[in-house]
Amino acid sequence: MLEIHQAGPMSLIRTILILLFIYYAFKFLAKLFGPYILKKAVNKMEQKARKQYQQDNKNNVKVGETIIDKKPKSHQQSNNGVGEYIDFEEID
Repeated sequence: MLEIHQAGPMSLIRTILILLFIYYAFKFLAKLFGPYILKKAVNKMEQKARKQYQQDNKNNVKVGETIIDKKPKSHQQSNNGVGEYIDFEEID
């Protein structure tokens, strides 16, 4: 038949002990493998920064320099059909 388990003080203590074991195991593994993982992450970021720096130097870009590839075309068409501009002054 089916057995029905009831929560009792022993199951509560067992659950707390399991959680403590998991917590301390995680802390131990983090201390053991943390520096290795951190070193790998720092090396990867350093490689990305070095690659970006090499690309910038290849393009002769200096820090803070603005590069304009082409001058925008200035098409200022005059409207000759409008007529002459006259500046009027107001007289008191």
